[in-house]
Amino acid sequence: MKKNRSDCPISCSLDVFGDKWSLLIIRDIMLRGKLSYSEFLKSEEKIATNILVNRLNILESENILSKSVSPDNKSKFVYSLTKKGIDLLPIVIEIMDWGAKYNENCPRREIGKKIQVDKSKVISDYLDKLTEEFG
Repeated sequence: MKKNRSDCPISCSLDVFGDKWSLLIIRDIMLRGKLSYSEFLKSEEKIATNILVNRLNILESENILSKSVSPDNKSKFVYSLTKKGIDLLPIVIEIMDWGAKYNENCPRREIGKKIQVDKSKVISDYLDKLTEEFG
C-alpha cells in the first residue's frame, strides 16, 4: 500500500488523480467516449506517450479504470471506468464549470452551456449513461 502525504481527504484524493493528466484522461473516457490509447493520444492537450502509459497504469492500479482486450481488435486494449471512476463525475463537472466561469480563454462548449442551465441534470444524465456503459 502506498503512503499518502497526509490523512487530509483532499490530499489523499490528490495522491490518486491530482497530477496534470489524470483528470484529462478520465474526462476523455467520461465525456468524450474515448476508450483506447491511440484515442487518448489524439486529445488536444497532446500528452506524451510515456506519461500516458504511466497515468493509465496508475489509474488502473487505483481501480479508477479497468483495462480489457478490445472486442473489435484482439491486439488492442480498451479502458473503461469502474464504479470508483464513475463516482468522479460530479467532481469533473464542477471543475469544468469552475474553469469556464473564471477563465475567459476557456469558453463553454455544448456540455458547458448545459451545465450552466442545469448542472444537476447534466450530472444525472451522464451518470445514467456511464452506469449503463460501464456499471
